[in-house]
Amino acid sequence: MYVHIVAGCIACGACESICPNVFTVYDTAEANNENVPGFEAECRDAASACPVSVIKIEE
Repeated sequence: MYVHIVAGCIACGACESICPNVFTVYDTAEANNENVPGFEAECRDAASACPVSVIKIEE
């Protein structure tokens, strides 16, 4: 699984609160793909919870 953030992030922090092992929010969210293994379900939850749908997941 590969997780990336497309343009339009509003830095709300929802992804980081759901999966802080993968997501970090500064000015916009960033995904640390090295930490994705073992947190795939949380990444999907974060993508679903994103209010602007900028978290994209490639299986």
